[in-house]
Parts: sequence; C-alpha cells; structure tokens
Amino acid sequence: MEVVQQIVDSMNGITSYFLVFSLVAVGLYLTFRSNFVQIRMFPEMFRAVTEKKTKKGEVSAFQAFCISAASRVGAANISGVAIAITTGGPGAIFWMWVIATIGMATGFVESMLAQVYKERRDGQFRGGPAYYIEKALGKRWLGIVFALLIAVTFGFIFNSLQANTIAVAMDEAFGLNRLTVGIVIALAVGVIIFGGIRSISVFSGIVVPIMAVAYVGVVFFVVISNYQQIPQVFALIIGSAFGFKEATVGIFAGLLVGAQRGLFSNEAGMGSVPNAAATADVSHPVKQGLVQSLGVFFDTIIICSATAFVILLTNVYQTAGEGVDGVALTQASLSELIGGWAVPFIAIAIFFFSFTSLVGNYYYGETNLAFIKEGTIWLQVYRLLVVAMVVFGSLAAIELVWSLADVFMAFTTVVNLMAILLIGGISFAVISDYQSQRQQGKNPVFKSKNIPGLKNASTWDD
Repeated sequence: MEVVQQIVDSMNGITSYFLVFSLVAVGLYLTFRSNFVQIRMFPEMFRAVTEKKTKKGEVSAFQAFCISAASRVGAANISGVAIAITTGGPGAIFWMWVIATIGMATGFVESMLAQVYKERRDGQFRGGPAYYIEKALGKRWLGIVFALLIAVTFGFIFNSLQANTIAVAMDEAFGLNRLTVGIVIALAVGVIIFGGIRSISVFSGIVVPIMAVAYVGVVFFVVISNYQQIPQVFALIIGSAFGFKEATVGIFAGLLVGAQRGLFSNEAGMGSVPNAAATADVSHPVKQGLVQSLGVFFDTIIICSATAFVILLTNVYQTAGEGVDGVALTQASLSELIGGWAVPFIAIAIFFFSFTSLVGNYYYGETNLAFIKEGTIWLQVYRLLVVAMVVFGSLAAIELVWSLADVFMAFTTVVNLMAILLIGGISFAVISDYQSQRQQGKNPVFKSKNIPGLKNASTWDD
C-alpha cells in the first residue's frame, strides 16, 4: 500500500500545479469578462434560488441547489478544512476564500452552460460538461472521456472519501467498528440511489437545509461566544498567508493546499455541479448560474470558514499529537470550546454532511453514464460498484483516499475549464440577453434563436 501511496503522491505533485494555475487563470478571465458577475449580481442570486419551477413534477431551482449542496457540503467542510490548516497553515484558509471568490464566476458560467445545452431524457432534464462538450464543440469522444472521469471520480473516489470520513468520525465518537459502519452506510445509500433522481432531489431538499442550519448554528454560536478573539483569528489567517516567516515557498504551499481543499469543497470549475444545475426547470439559464454561484459562496465562505474559526480559536492544531488531523482535529477543537459533547455532535454532523454527499456524488455519476450509454444493466452495475466503494472507503487509509481525490479532481477540472474557455463567446451572449431583459423590466425568458451562433440547444427552441 505504501508503494501505491508513493505513486499517487508523485502524480499529485504534478497535477496540483496545473490545477492551481488553471483555476486562477480561468477564474480571473471569466470574472473580468463577465464584469464581476459574482459581485455585481450577488443580490440577484437570492431571488433566483427561490424562483418556482414552471411545470409541476420538474426539479425546482432550490431543489437543484440542494442536490449540488448535497455533494458540496461534506467531508471537505469539516475534515478538509482541518487538513488544510495542518498541512498549509492558517493562511490556507485565506487562499480558500480567494479561490472561492474567483470560482463563483467559474461556477456561474459552467452551470449556465449546462442549462443552455441540457436535454430531456426519460422525462427529466440531463446536462453537464459532457453534454456541452459534445453539442458546442462537436467532440463526443472528449465528452465521453469527461463523463468517465466524473463517473469514476465522484461515484468511486469521492464516495470512498466521504465514507472514510464517516467511519473515522463514528470510531472516534462511539468506538464503532469501521467495517460495520461502512456496511450500514452502503445499505442506506443503496436504498436511496435505487430510487432515482426525484428521490434524490426530495431527500436532499429536506436533509441539506436541516443539517447545514444545525452545524452552522452551533459553530456560529461558538464563534460569537468568543467574539473577542475574532480579530486575532483574522490576523492569524492573513498573517499566515503573507507573513514574513512563511516566505515565498510557504505562501505557495498555503495557496496550493487552499486551492485543493477549496475546490474539493465548492467544486467550482470541476464540472460536477453543472450536472445538478441542468436538472432545474427555469425560464433562463442565467438564473441557475446565479443559484450555483451562490452555492460556492455558501459552501466555502460560510460553512468552511465556520469550521476554520473553531479550529483556530484553540491551539489544538499546534499541540495535538501525530495522527490528530482531519475530522479528529475538528472534534478536538470544538470539544475544548464547548465540552465533550462536541465529539458525538461532530460525528453526527459528519454523518449527515457526508451521507448527502454520497447521494449527490452518485447522481453526478449516473448523469454521465446516461450520456455515454442508455441502459438499465449498466446503471445497475454502476450502482452496485458505488455501494462496494463505500465499504472500501470506510476501511482505507485517509492519506491515500485524499491523494486519489486530489489527482482525479485535477483531471476533471482541467478538461472542463478548457471547454468553458472554448465556449466563452456563447456564455457572454447569454448573460447579455438576460441583462437586456432585466433592464426592460421583464422576467427573463430564454430563446435560443436570440443568441447568434448558438446551435444544438433544442430545449430552448420554442
């Protein structure tokens, strides 16, 4: 297993540099070309997320938001933030904020494109990077490559990580056997994923808001109760990001870790969230772009920051013994602030955060399998493999699982960002169409014929 870890670490050392460069470069380009859409249209995001669906039985904007949040809000928000701090220092949190702010523009564009090129299959909308790569660029082979990457990355690798996080948390809190936990989780996931997309959207729409409010509520209470130390925490984060002690190498290490953990958390640019964005029934693609851009803000700026503040309010991250990282570090930090009940509380929060991520991740894989080949047999095999990987993940070493996740998400991100750049002209034309209708006092309604050069967007032909 050590040999496998070394090979994966070597690959990660190469792909991580391409990942950071691509995220920053493309994110900045889209930010400037869209006239800072993530800031300029921030208030509009809240109106878009509450908009009702146009037809009964479809997935609403809010439900699509919850499906993506089910995948976004998971291990990275509790375990990933802790790992970012222990490996990249407190300054890694600053770089998570920067990448998230830039990534809001990337998330906006990729989700908007998913809406533009979505199609109806089996009575429901499907879409995502694989679909817009084929329809806008005319390269089905590349769409298939991307679809396979997403199916493997989310259905197998990321779900192994989520299962690992749950198993470790339950072991720390209750002393439960990790194999037993893995089997129970696998059975529960199987029940839901065999129920289909509408089952997933209903489940996510109920659980995601509840678990997010509960976790953020407790953590915010802790932070507010220690409000005197908030300026010191901010100073620690900023100082660690740019401080003299860190020097250039240290700053880049923080940037690297912050970018990786931030991307795993908010998924902006990875090409995963557009699969959920495409399911929404909205009158204009920009609306779902705004909704998913808000999701990046919600995930990283709100939830990840809350976890970071809890950890940095204590010195546990500096004094903890070897092996106390990830979810164990978050549990130890919160315990120091509010007492021993924090350990089981974090374990329960981790369960709901990561369990909904397991379900959301599976849906991304299902959507991309449908792009490659329709067929019940293939889907059933995929579902069984997903369930098996949940059990594997609950037993695997945490270092190997996180390293595999970093490598695979770099592959999907770079392919998706290349596609976004090549379809940029259509993206900005769609934004202009939305803004023009808004300025006329209308509720924007999208028609493909109004966008010069737009082809293969048959859903919007009427």
